[in-house]
Amino acid sequence: MSLRLYAMTCGWLTGPKEGFLAGERGPLRVPVPCYLIAHPKGKVLFDSGLHPDAHYDPVARLGAAASIFQVEFHDREDVASRLAALQIDVTTVNYLINSHLHFDHAGGNAIVPNAQIIIQRREWDAGQDLEMIKKNFYDPKDYDTGHDVRPVEGEYDLFGDGRVVCLPTYGHTPGHQSLRVRLDSGDVILASDACYLRRTLEALHLPSVVYDKATMLASLYRLRQLRDDGARIFFGHDPAFWATVPQAPHAIV
Repeated sequence: MSLRLYAMTCGWLTGPKEGFLAGERGPLRVPVPCYLIAHPKGKVLFDSGLHPDAHYDPVARLGAAASIFQVEFHDREDVASRLAALQIDVTTVNYLINSHLHFDHAGGNAIVPNAQIIIQRREWDAGQDLEMIKKNFYDPKDYDTGHDVRPVEGEYDLFGDGRVVCLPTYGHTPGHQSLRVRLDSGDVILASDACYLRRTLEALHLPSVVYDKATMLASLYRLRQLRDDGARIFFGHDPAFWATVPQAPHAIV
């Protein structure tokens, strides 16, 4: 079986555009992406999206973020339902790679019960520190879920064959990571919040809230180099780009 990559829309968020592009005004409606990688050695999720309670009671689930973001998240849009539409039971997912610990990327961790979490050690450590939790807008209920956690350091080849590789892209948060997926057609980089939008990469236009601006810029330069070397960059929350991405059950080729 060859490797397959699927994109899944797990809700939408509308928030201030300046949160994505510093200095901009007005709202921006963005997708919440999750990805399934079907590898011969196991099933992998990249990010878990929103927790289902974000639909029923966003204030209780998201806390202060509910006053910033309007949530569009309906029945059967959670990651477990998206997988079920692919005839995959969420309990059979082997690995859950979290790009970072924000609510729209790790909020669904609890509904992927049997996966091992793969996360950068510095991100995981930040999520255990009270000061860093406050500074980075984490909420432990998103990720303090009793999973087996494998903290990794830097670049990490999940299966040892170069097909699914975690790439450190620090800056948005202390230990943010992107994912390189090597399809038969070439490399795809799932950038997540290292690069919100195409404009983030092309103009190096950072969001208004960043953990470390210099480090995030360095990560963007790395993504530019990967793009120039032939990789396709999948931007983290770009609605125009997302409209061009095949959605599951269609695979990305």
